[in-house]
Amino acid sequence: MKLTAIKLCNFRSFYGKTPEIALAHASDRNTTIIYGNNGAGKTSLLNAFTWVLYEKFTAAFSATEQLVNKRALAEAKIGQPVECWVEIAWEHDNIRYRLKREFRVYKNEDDVTTGETKLYLQFAGDDGKWHLPDQKPEDIINQILPASLHQYFFFDGERIEAIVRSDKKTEIAEATKIFLGVEVINRSINHLKEAKKSLENELKLIGNSEVKQLLEQQIKIENDIEYLQKRQQEISQELEHQQTLKKETSQRLQELSAAKELEEKRQNLEKQKKSCQDNLKQAKETLKKIISSRGYTILLSEITTDFRKILNDLKQTGQLYYGISKEFISDLLQSQRCICGTELQEGKESWENIKKLLQKVGSSVVEETAIRMSAQVDEIDKRATNFWGEVDREQAKIHELRQTISQIETEIDDIQYRLRTDANEEISSLQKRLDEIEEKITELTLDRGRNEQRNSHLKTELENLNKQIAKQKLNEEKQALAQRRILATQDAMDRLAEVRNRQQKQFRLQLEKRIQEIFAEISFTPYIPKISDKYELTLVENTTGIESPVAASTGENQILSLSFIASIIDKVREWSDRKNILMIPDSSTFPIVMDSPFGSLDEQYRRQIAKIIPKLANQLVVMVTKTQWRGEVEAEIANKIGKQYVLTYYSSKPDCEQDYLELAKDRYPLVKQSPNEFEYTEIIEVN
Repeated sequence: MKLTAIKLCNFRSFYGKTPEIALAHASDRNTTIIYGNNGAGKTSLLNAFTWVLYEKFTAAFSATEQLVNKRALAEAKIGQPVECWVEIAWEHDNIRYRLKREFRVYKNEDDVTTGETKLYLQFAGDDGKWHLPDQKPEDIINQILPASLHQYFFFDGERIEAIVRSDKKTEIAEATKIFLGVEVINRSINHLKEAKKSLENELKLIGNSEVKQLLEQQIKIENDIEYLQKRQQEISQELEHQQTLKKETSQRLQELSAAKELEEKRQNLEKQKKSCQDNLKQAKETLKKIISSRGYTILLSEITTDFRKILNDLKQTGQLYYGISKEFISDLLQSQRCICGTELQEGKESWENIKKLLQKVGSSVVEETAIRMSAQVDEIDKRATNFWGEVDREQAKIHELRQTISQIETEIDDIQYRLRTDANEEISSLQKRLDEIEEKITELTLDRGRNEQRNSHLKTELENLNKQIAKQKLNEEKQALAQRRILATQDAMDRLAEVRNRQQKQFRLQLEKRIQEIFAEISFTPYIPKISDKYELTLVENTTGIESPVAASTGENQILSLSFIASIIDKVREWSDRKNILMIPDSSTFPIVMDSPFGSLDEQYRRQIAKIIPKLANQLVVMVTKTQWRGEVEAEIANKIGKQYVLTYYSSKPDCEQDYLELAKDRYPLVKQSPNEFEYTEIIEVN
């Protein structure tokens, strides 16, 4: 998507029809600079882009219902319509587009009536003729640059750090899925789900009564599981929201001097409680392992006693004793010679004496086995004794931790009561708000647990049903075909899900690496950007050898956000160059329109950002004040400029101080005295 021009009519501070603003998009001169003082209309111009394309506004754009220029409205006669519109032109995939969003207002005696907003889109192909599209304009725009992504390409630089806020991670994750084309895979999986349902319905119609009944149960359980999964996602999002509210409310309490000490004490107690709960969980797990691995030993005491009695009886009766073995005596008789050298002949007294001894001795195998079993029985008794010692130790630890947790909870309850009943209404109100949040968190957590349990039961039921269905004998050829199709559909769904998961993981890791490279190029701090598997964008440092989060400043968050946008564009462009068929069409070309990207940054950061910005996208539109532009910013961007414009603000203030901007030895007015009682802005192109 290459923006080529924008034109406005009576949009906010711009009176009447403005000249068409041609936007630079050549590869070597891809940057358009628009200069203007604060209040001259830079933010209005930024929002003109987002309004015409998506009918959306940036967070800093106030009074969104007042879009019509005040002078145009004041000069209109009663009942006369006043036009307000924005028209934008762009090129995409060798097709030129022109989009116009407009509405009219009608001036009455006491108020103003607003008409309906209308959107018009035309396109020109290779023949140069303009045509009306078959699709809705909104659908075409979203295919080229989806509305959910617009905040990453049209943004207020001074408020860009909002991207890294914790409540924005869901938006980042969803935006990244669109960049990756994951939505295409999700739609494919959903289509396959529908196909599978159709095939199952077909099988239900042609199968026997038992198969039909099983399939009906299967569909019901699958629907229940799908509902529970959606509900779990909703609960997780709501829990994150409540945790954010809890954190913000707690921080507000800490800011109040009268409650600061109590709130800090409560925070410390909460940390101690969490630590004790973790230790309690670990102690229970240890006790469980002890019981599961050695608990059997205490049940064998009677058996080991009986074993020793049997062994002793065998020794007493001479059936088992340790000494010469039966195998040794048999070898003497077979060799017919004693160990002393005496010859042993059958029938003689020496032979008979040895033979009688053979009947008394036992087998060496039996003796060795008895010795080995005795050692094992001794070890079992020893383990049983040690078992009780370890159990007692862990149970004592569990008891102690429970008492500690109970004591901490009592202290926390006491602090909450003191805050809840504090004479300061603001303190008591904040504590009551915290109570409500805690109650909501507990309720949601319990719901999630119940849902997990229910989901586990349903999955077990579904697994059993699938086994029963698989065992049913399908007698007809159509039944067998339908079953094969169902299995093939499920296999395709599983494979697509695996592709999606691998692609997301690979892209996230590559994206994190690129963010780290860009952030390190801009920032002089040793901090390292990280992206979690939930797309939480954070800064960490590990100077001590242990990774820990950083309380980043506004400037660092601005740099982190710019690094994120730059990395997204860079990695998506790289993936698109590989001809990845899952990417959105022509996703390697992105424009960036940004207002005041250098506002709160110091000189070094301003220079580094100015050096990086022209590399971010194929096309760049930057709106700056005179002070934001001069110096290091001008030096770094000047050779990339293809177009320049000045916003001249006409002030109705009688004694307004006029201001100018010097460019290439020419002076361009930034602030001038209005020739009438109205304030408005004109757009002047720089030669």
